[in-house]
Amino acid sequence: MYRIEEMFNKLPYEVDCALITSDKNRQYFTGLKSSAGTLLCFREKSYLIIDFRYIEKAKATVKSYEVIEQDSIFKQIENLIKKHGAKRIAVEADKMTISELNSYSTKLSECEFDTSDSLSKVISRMRMVKDKHEIEKISQAQEIAEKAFEHILDFIKVGRTEREIELELNWAMLKNGAEAISFDSIVLSGKNTSMPHGVPSNKRVESGDFVLMDFGAVIDGYHSDMTRTVCVGKPTAEMINVYSIVLSAQENAIKSARAGIRGKDLDRSARKIIEDVGYGSAFGHSLGHGVGLDIHEMPTASQMSETILEKNMLVTIEPGIYLPEKFGVRIEDLVVIKEDFCINLNKTSKKMICI
Repeated sequence: MYRIEEMFNKLPYEVDCALITSDKNRQYFTGLKSSAGTLLCFREKSYLIIDFRYIEKAKATVKSYEVIEQDSIFKQIENLIKKHGAKRIAVEADKMTISELNSYSTKLSECEFDTSDSLSKVISRMRMVKDKHEIEKISQAQEIAEKAFEHILDFIKVGRTEREIELELNWAMLKNGAEAISFDSIVLSGKNTSMPHGVPSNKRVESGDFVLMDFGAVIDGYHSDMTRTVCVGKPTAEMINVYSIVLSAQENAIKSARAGIRGKDLDRSARKIIEDVGYGSAFGHSLGHGVGLDIHEMPTASQMSETILEKNMLVTIEPGIYLPEKFGVRIEDLVVIKEDFCINLNKTSKKMICI
């Protein structure tokens, strides 16, 4: 319940009810992963209304909220609103559709809905700073991804397709305990590595290719994220040089990551190194992003980000250089921001690996 109290402390005083219907935000507050349910929060008490599919699990696991089996959802919400004398209801403006809002407004016509982004901003701001439990879950997910990476190094060889490597990588994460993969894993080789978010294809790995892999695992709804670029066979001098530049940029950003730095300045700590050697135009994406219940969360480390990083925020550090029709290199770690430093959750080596 402490999260509900924190939420109301940050919401406008006029808001006396928060309606939370999105899956990830509902899980953030209740700890229950489900594809349906309504969290109705008042300053005095909160309720989780959920259907028959989840009711047994909800009653067994959700202890800080009164769990109610869904029957007639709008009538149930109306009764609770009347019980608490609530008048102004805040909704998740960034999650709720216009159609859904129209339904609530029609069915609950006596209520005033706050459709500003106040609730969404408060929840997003809260989710940026992770507690000990969340960091532990993300660390566990990261360990699983790293085990999969160690496994895939023995699997990659000339003749394997990108798709075959992707499937093997996904299987290794699931075998090692992941409940899911964080996103559609990216496995690219040769010229395809110049596409930052390319899609694995039936292209076969050739001798002299870079293989770029961007992937992550999920534990209890929390994601991890990492990228490694390895070489199959002997790299060219240009490949070695570009790899060393990206690694230098990444290591400098990790050294710079700490509480008090702005997202744009963290981005700059890596980008300047790449720009100074003439590859600035080949690094076209931001340095990093937050990770948690969603694979992409706030904060961001981008050229435009004014967000000041705080202790226990998580952010990826993933500079890259992409040369069309040649190759691309990206190296990504996930770090936890601390007062005067950061903790890198990724323990795998970043020296160029040649298979």
